[in-house]
Amino acid sequence: MSVATTDAPVLKLLNVESAYGPIKAIRGVSLQVRRGEIATVLGSNGADKTTILKTISGIIDPRKGSIEFKGEDITAKDPAYVVQQGLSHVPEGREVFALLSVRDNLLMGAYTRKDRDGVARDMELVFNYFPILRERAAQDAGLLSGGQQQMLAISRALMANPDLILLDEPSLGLSPKLTKEIFEIVVRINRERGTTILLVEQNANMALNASDYGYVLENGRIVMEDTCANLREKDDIKEFYLGMKEEGVRADRRWKKKKNWR
Repeated sequence: MSVATTDAPVLKLLNVESAYGPIKAIRGVSLQVRRGEIATVLGSNGADKTTILKTISGIIDPRKGSIEFKGEDITAKDPAYVVQQGLSHVPEGREVFALLSVRDNLLMGAYTRKDRDGVARDMELVFNYFPILRERAAQDAGLLSGGQQQMLAISRALMANPDLILLDEPSLGLSPKLTKEIFEIVVRINRERGTTILLVEQNANMALNASDYGYVLENGRIVMEDTCANLREKDDIKEFYLGMKEEGVRADRRWKKKKNWR
């Protein structure tokens, strides 16, 4: 659970539509993220969750609708401008600068900042979150493991000192152990720094346990939204996203009970 939130949304999407050429990707998406919370967008592979984040950060221009960040209209603004306003995007697949050192990757995250002392403090902070990055600070980022590159991508976003982080599929390609570690750090960042996070994730169990509020995306449309505590109890979520069909759960319990009798 994240830090205490306020009712005022730091991010607000209203009837946003985006497309790849003639193919519509997201269709009239409306959502909001309150300051201080972790919100998540759930959906199967191909539901166009990533498109939502790319549209927010300015990588894709929406065909319709509006996007507000901290009360300012940032619809179709240049990505560099969006970053300067305090929004950082951790893309799917990490996309670190492979030929730059870990330290230089982190400094690239802080390129819009002029406060040297603050940058030094945040560098120390991310090293405390991810000690392996301190050990590998002089190493080329391309030589890191997948999990270490994900740690670096999140840390690079933090170096911009953002108000909001867009976090796209942080568990992609990672072992369950590393996934758990990454999510624990994400929750810590939210709790300790008060950083608002919009998370896109296929691992619904992890996402729902880490987040405060959730949206379910199907075929480019939001079809359900609620607090994550309530979503975890909905039968549709249990069946399609958590793999918990009620009959299967009951059968498993009966099998375990029978096994214990032997």
